[in-house]
Amino acid sequence: MTMAPRERLSDWVARHPASLPGRLVALRHGLPRPSDRREVATPPDTEVRVLIGPANHAGQATRWARALEDAVEGLGARSFAVETRFGFPADAVVVDRVFQNSARWQRSQMRAARGFTHLLVESVRPPFGRLARRDLRKQLALLPADVRVAFVCHGTDVRSNRRPSDTLTPTERQTDRIAARHRALLAELDRPTFVTTPDLLDDMPDAVWLPVVVDVGRWEVGERPAAARLRVVHAPSRSAVKGTALIEPIARALHEEGVIDYRPLSGVPHADMPGVLRDADVVLDQFVLGSYGVAACEAMAAGAVVVGHVTPSVRERVHAATGRTLPLVESTPETLDAVLRGLADDVEERERLAAAGRMFVHEVHDGRVSAEILSRNWIDATPRRKNE
Repeated sequence: MTMAPRERLSDWVARHPASLPGRLVALRHGLPRPSDRREVATPPDTEVRVLIGPANHAGQATRWARALEDAVEGLGARSFAVETRFGFPADAVVVDRVFQNSARWQRSQMRAARGFTHLLVESVRPPFGRLARRDLRKQLALLPADVRVAFVCHGTDVRSNRRPSDTLTPTERQTDRIAARHRALLAELDRPTFVTTPDLLDDMPDAVWLPVVVDVGRWEVGERPAAARLRVVHAPSRSAVKGTALIEPIARALHEEGVIDYRPLSGVPHADMPGVLRDADVVLDQFVLGSYGVAACEAMAAGAVVVGHVTPSVRERVHAATGRTLPLVESTPETLDAVLRGLADDVEERERLAAAGRMFVHEVHDGRVSAEILSRNWIDATPRRKNE
């Protein structure tokens, strides 16, 4: 499909960030201010020193860092992240306008990165802002040759849109082109690459699945208060990705019929979600991508039954990698009515699924598996055994 002039310009700027238009676009982030957070992640005093950043999507960079420290003797890890409205903690935080437009911070973080033994770059994002003309290859070349670099991809950074091109919006088409360029760059750089959801292996078949990590203890909410109707929650971070428009009419109709108590949520701070999930029997996850991620794991850790669409290939990959069956209830928008009616009628099945979900998250997503995968496929260190 032929691109419109505005679409061509946007795509050109994305491919030429160091051009004059690219530098002008960067100024949209604003000029740095003296009061801005501009923390630098410095290497720990350990034999193995791991740096992860700069995205920290859903707090994962920090979770992986702590998981590695817990698992590997003599390893210290640090996360650094560009600040977002979600406020996920990181060992070092920098506001976006400093990340983009402060040459001083960029040089400081690059110099500090030279003291690490390992660097895990998130989302194919140049980790030192616009240093070296925002060229990832050139930024990595500034590091000592013995710094072992790897990549981790979270989603749209490499995922291809499997719908026909003529059905996509201009933004979706541009995202598709950026993802294709990222896949080509990763193939060229030929470093260890990880993906956080199993469906991304369709786009990155040579990558390794790196499970997301959740703080299981934080999400354990204890005994659920009884309720007259099945309490169903849907709290999408991005409605289009979750398929909210496809499922909301079904959930609302069941609510009006009195089968369920449906509560759509938006804008809930992440810190308040454990309390929200304490009053939920079922969480509707996503019905578009065919996979699962952090939100589903948090809901399972909280003891809620998670319903969503997960493809057979994703389920097979999870079982092959972990030996465990993903206890996420399969549903498409077409089958959601029957699935929710069935769960509303079967308390014992809900209890079984809730227990299976808690166990699955504890065994697969509490950080131990992720630390083992990073150790085996990148760091070349031996993690402690589970009972140590």
